[in-house]
Amino acid sequence: MTRSSLIAPLPCPASRLGLPLVAGLLAAAALVGTPCHAADPLEPATPEQGYFTPATQPDAIAYLPPPPQPGTVRQANDDHAFTATRALRGSPRWALATADADLHENALLRSFSCAADLPLNTTDAPGLSALIHKMDVSEIADMRNSKAYWHRPRPFVGNSKPICTEKDRAHLATSGAYPSGHTMLGWSTALVLAELLPERATQILQRGRVFGESRIICGVHWESDVQAGYMLGAAEIAALHGSAAFRADMDAARAELAALRSRATAPATHACAIEQEAASHSPL
Repeated sequence: MTRSSLIAPLPCPASRLGLPLVAGLLAAAALVGTPCHAADPLEPATPEQGYFTPATQPDAIAYLPPPPQPGTVRQANDDHAFTATRALRGSPRWALATADADLHENALLRSFSCAADLPLNTTDAPGLSALIHKMDVSEIADMRNSKAYWHRPRPFVGNSKPICTEKDRAHLATSGAYPSGHTMLGWSTALVLAELLPERATQILQRGRVFGESRIICGVHWESDVQAGYMLGAAEIAALHGSAAFRADMDAARAELAALRSRATAPATHACAIEQEAASHSPL
């Protein structure tokens, strides 16, 4: 599957080096200056058919609150979160945020492996991978429309403070910050996996929250962008449950994961500890 709607042409170092997750995270932190494109929700897409019809497609411009205005308490909170998290550059949390910026399908599924207690990947879970891809295709129009409508500048625009995907700085500066598309996809994926693996729902939802927070750590989204991304993802998944095709694909993915559970081994505990540490220190 090609995640053309949310993914830039080249994956980041953490996903390309073929390293275990822990080593990959540390490599990502060390190679921040290396040419690499993280995934951006405004990459050109080849039109594909999602689960929504024109009649069922939600409109985030109507149901999301507007982003904070200059001089408000909400904007002051956003400013503080951005400034405070710049000190994390070079830390394990920064490396995790860098890895979370990569939305290639294997990277996205792998990021939920610890939470699911399953080695998730496109080879072992092709049905789940196809489901997540079609879910993304369904959501992308609503997210893009809202970004274009508000066209909010990202927090690094107009200053030289570091972000975790420096090679994307110029490109990201041209796209709207509100709401966060990465957060939307991460939270949507978490909601789907929590439903498919209810015995791991708490851990999966926690990882979904951390995935969104990585955008704050990365410095490419305001805190309120991420909060709106959670709302956007939840709204889209709620609406998707009205689609019989979505429900059928969920059933198929549930059976696929049950079969995978019967033969798979648990992910590396060290990598899981890094994610748990991130969950214990929220920037929100």
